[in-house]
Amino acid sequence: MDKRTSKKIRVYYDKKGNTLNVWFDDPKKEYISEETGEEVIIVKDKHGKVIGFEKLNYFPAPFPRIKTLPVEVVVS
Repeated sequence: MDKRTSKKIRVYYDKKGNTLNVWFDDPKKEYISEETGEEVIIVKDKHGKVIGFEKLNYFPAPFPRIKTLPVEVVVS
């Protein structure tokens, strides 16, 4: 039996603050954050598992506006 499940990845772009946040799990599980020194902040849960990241000073390339992006992630 295949025990894989699929979850949504949440991507948030803050145009005013120029940040991009990507969540692999529920943002409410955030426990600790670590700076990488590359303008990226890694977000972990209380068990030390990476559940997301934030990219500071993010300026997207001028592409057509996309409201949703079909992305599927398989967690096994």
